[in-house]
Amino acid sequence: MTTTPPSRPSTPWGTIGAGVAALAACAVCCAVCCAGPLLAVLGGIGITSAIGALWMPALAVLAVAAAVAVVVVHRRRRAASCRTTTTHADLGMPTVRPASEETTPVR
Repeated sequence: MTTTPPSRPSTPWGTIGAGVAALAACAVCCAVCCAGPLLAVLGGIGITSAIGALWMPALAVLAVAAAVAVVVVHRRRRAASCRTTTTHADLGMPTVRPASEETTPVR
């Protein structure tokens, strides 16, 4: 005698229910396990962007201030090198040649 197993109608609801249960378990696990690190990463990105938003203009101001300082120092050094000092120059007295007949005007 051969016995055949009873045939059951296949219902897709069991498979769909198992998939939904697995998805819900994954969401709960992710909320418990990964929420902290995810929030930390997102918070770090937010803080970094906030610092960058304040830091870049500060760097621009520092760069402009440094350029102005270089120009001012360069001009002051250049002006200092162009100044003259008061000294006496010995030029000597010119010598007067005796008048000769060739250079004496005719009257």
